[in-house]
Amino acid sequence: MPKLPLRLFRSRPWPEQEPTWRAAAPALIGSALARATARPSGNWFTVCASREVPGDRPFGRTVAGREVVLWRGADGGLRAGPGACPHLGAPLRDGVVHRGEVVCRWHGLALGEAKFGRWSPYPAHDDGVLAWVRLDDVGGEDPLPAPVLPARPPAGAIEAVTTVIGRCEPEDVVANRLDPWHGAWFHPYSFANLRVVGTPTDDEDRFLVEVTFKLVGRVGVPVVAEFTCPEPRTVVMRIVSGEGVGSVVETHATPLSPGPDGAPRTAVIEATVAHSSRRGFALTRPAAPLIRPVMRWAAARLWRDDLAYAERRYALRA
Repeated sequence: MPKLPLRLFRSRPWPEQEPTWRAAAPALIGSALARATARPSGNWFTVCASREVPGDRPFGRTVAGREVVLWRGADGGLRAGPGACPHLGAPLRDGVVHRGEVVCRWHGLALGEAKFGRWSPYPAHDDGVLAWVRLDDVGGEDPLPAPVLPARPPAGAIEAVTTVIGRCEPEDVVANRLDPWHGAWFHPYSFANLRVVGTPTDDEDRFLVEVTFKLVGRVGVPVVAEFTCPEPRTVVMRIVSGEGVGSVVETHATPLSPGPDGAPRTAVIEATVAHSSRRGFALTRPAAPLIRPVMRWAAARLWRDDLAYAERRYALRA
């Protein structure tokens, strides 16, 4: 019979933890960030969770200053295009979807996979968890046929997507994730006994971290996790040892448009894809609709603090 993953742990009081500021060298974090932002994205941007684009209504978001609308075609596939109606500029996100086309609510213009004047659809991709759009004139890179995606757990995983918006740029969000040393200091309610056991090398561009995920009191789940960047606006935390091996947390940073104060805004779209080889995990799958809100709440709680980190970093740069 497999052992339960829960463990009793001991940890020092918060101010008596081992300081991590020496190891969290700005140059080390900066070089990891530079390598990440230099990787190709193929001009793909994460827009929202796949579940946020149902079959009967469109979803709209401004991406890198570009108004975008997403909807489902007649075959259920993801479609995307400019968010302003080419007739008089109405917001297509307020329309409806009928027979695989998005219908403007101002005058009934139906738009689909064909060009209409200067209005032309964008390439779109649904990876089963997240919805993406490709904006070639915004990204300015050589386009790729699909987004650069990390490996995910096999079928049967439970996924949840959380979106929060901060007053910063995507690089500030990525830099936050490339500083694993702050975890037990900044999030003592979630992490204990965090130790960075590996930093990027020429052979493996990743951070390797030992950490205990706190559950209740002094009960937690110890794991080893790696942090990698498959593309410039994504950081992936993957459990490589311990309970839930293969589970991932994908943090995607999508630029929006400046706020009323003129400062940039970035959407943090975080996908948690949880998996376990334990027999009991399969039994929880039918309860996924009840589990997802808890997963989203936990992610939003962490980002309440991490956005303060990212926003502070932006404020100092600006």
